[in-house]
Amino acid sequence: MRQAGLRTMGTAAQPSKQGPEAGGRGVMPGLIRALSGNGRVVAPAGALALALIAAGCQNQAALTPAQVAARAASADNIQSISQVIEANPSDPLAYNVRGSAYGRMGSYDKALADFSTAIKLDPNFYQAYANRALIYRSMGDMMSALNDYAKALQINPKYSAAYVGRGNIYRLNKQYDLALNDFNAAIAADPNNSQAFHNRALVYQEQGNNAQAVEDFSRAISLDPSAAAPYNGRGLSYLALGNYQSAEDDFTVAVSIDKYYAEAWANRGIAASQLGNVEKARTSFRAALNLKANYKPAIDGLARLNGTPVPTN
Repeated sequence: MRQAGLRTMGTAAQPSKQGPEAGGRGVMPGLIRALSGNGRVVAPAGALALALIAAGCQNQAALTPAQVAARAASADNIQSISQVIEANPSDPLAYNVRGSAYGRMGSYDKALADFSTAIKLDPNFYQAYANRALIYRSMGDMMSALNDYAKALQINPKYSAAYVGRGNIYRLNKQYDLALNDFNAAIAADPNNSQAFHNRALVYQEQGNNAQAVEDFSRAISLDPSAAAPYNGRGLSYLALGNYQSAEDDFTVAVSIDKYYAEAWANRGIAASQLGNVEKARTSFRAALNLKANYKPAIDGLARLNGTPVPTN
């Protein structure tokens, strides 16, 4: 049973904000809220999901306060890092860091240029390959992204983030066996990679194996309890399994972590409806529509509560 509103982690997708390492040389999160697809299922964004690159695909008016702050911080970082590059034009790390800042701003061409320069200066800079792959993915160039992930893994076969990034491309293409192979490899390389468990759970979910998905979402939550997307994902699997109270509980946690999470609000409305809590359901659907005015699952949910025909388009 597939439910509406699934969002990935990028790789998305949460946004968690996981992916190429957050510290050291690999600084760019790999699942973005809109791009990962779970991040949100609305687009391969890496939402591609952690809220990094997807921000560049939206209008400024649609950004959440956190995303606006991230953009402002990135702009400040770019000025500082550019000064470092002027003083040290042969430093690949500085280009990698600035490329990540450009990525957060949605300036993909500039990000690509910086990651490419970092790679030219250090051909073994596997984190820069993975970061450039993420930019290629956000631009829709999946073949170049796959090539860069392959290069990163050729240099460092234990680089967990690259397996997650490549696995998400396979997942979005419904190449589930290849995706599972990569997520399994990511977990073997780094058993504490919460995004690997999250995205493997998404594969199980899409295959209808919701019991296994619940286990992996739970593991992702234990590793990163501040990420909203795994709670939303686990809630969807609980819905599919008919465990409506656990589903509602998870969606409630998701929106308490991220109050701008329209999909989770709508999903909470669905769970509350199944539990007969009409007022909570109505409040949840309205909250979703306040964030996404034309979000069909919320529109349909309210129509059912009001006893009116569900819109067909």
